[in-house]
Amino acid sequence: MKAVAIQAFGRPEGLALIDLPAPTPAEGQVLIANEAIGVGGVDVVIRRGVLATYGFKEGHIPGSEVAGIVTAVGDGVDTSWVGQRVWAFTGVRGGYVEQAIASVEEILPLPADLSPVDAVTLGSSGMVAHFALAHAHFAPGESLLVRGAAGSIGILTVQLAARAGAGAVAVTTSSAERGDRLRKLGATHVLDRSGEGAEDAPEGYDVIIDIVAGADMPSFFAKLNPNGRMVAVGMVGGQPPADFGMTMMAAFKKSMSFATFSADTVAEADRRAVRTEQFAAASRGELPMVVHEVLPLEEAVLAHQKMDAGEVFGRIVLTP
Repeated sequence: MKAVAIQAFGRPEGLALIDLPAPTPAEGQVLIANEAIGVGGVDVVIRRGVLATYGFKEGHIPGSEVAGIVTAVGDGVDTSWVGQRVWAFTGVRGGYVEQAIASVEEILPLPADLSPVDAVTLGSSGMVAHFALAHAHFAPGESLLVRGAAGSIGILTVQLAARAGAGAVAVTTSSAERGDRLRKLGATHVLDRSGEGAEDAPEGYDVIIDIVAGADMPSFFAKLNPNGRMVAVGMVGGQPPADFGMTMMAAFKKSMSFATFSADTVAEADRRAVRTEQFAAASRGELPMVVHEVLPLEEAVLAHQKMDAGEVFGRIVLTP
């Protein structure tokens, strides 16, 4: 089968199309003929080599979520899964392939009206957005700033916060055109990447969901209200400065909080329940999906070039 592997960390050109033997599901696993593969921010961060200390090595096959048809099951798995359309979480590896392996505990049947492309646009991003807001103790009526709102996590955070009754939903983005699109999805104020540029924007925010991190992250602590909470859910802009916490300490009297959020800390049953609910909402048209582009698997390099260039609004999806 065809697969895409990281042959050299760094630039997108380090990705290469390779041939691999077709896998066989082990006990508790299923084999999926992929119809859609999500390209996520974590794939980009891994490919750049930022997470090398976590044990990623050359030859790594990126991709964490796929959708397709179950073609085989391992021992201990109900054979009725065979032939079903499913979404699957593959971890932090193994998605950029024609046939993917996933644990049966990490698959969900797709509603009839939800396409595989929409499923991989929503499956991980919607769940992360939901639990990131919960991690921040976000409440109706509070003001929210989504930093880096043009990606799939940011877009879904905007939608979920608006649906939850946010008092204001501000976003940082790179252009007026993107800002207009985000307004249609629930944003009330559009800021530039530094968090400025809107005269009517709130002076401070109760919650900031940060998908970017990077060198500028500490400057956003100044935009938190007293008792404000910032939650970092990604670092597509790289690691923040090592001393970023000093900015918080300098504003000690504001009682601000900072936290990271990883879906790894959420119980599998809770992740499944949220995904099931969101899939149903999307299939009813209540949660619009934003797909930037669908590309063939062999164009994974192009997909990552677009991600690095900041061209992507929503999700890029690969198809075998």
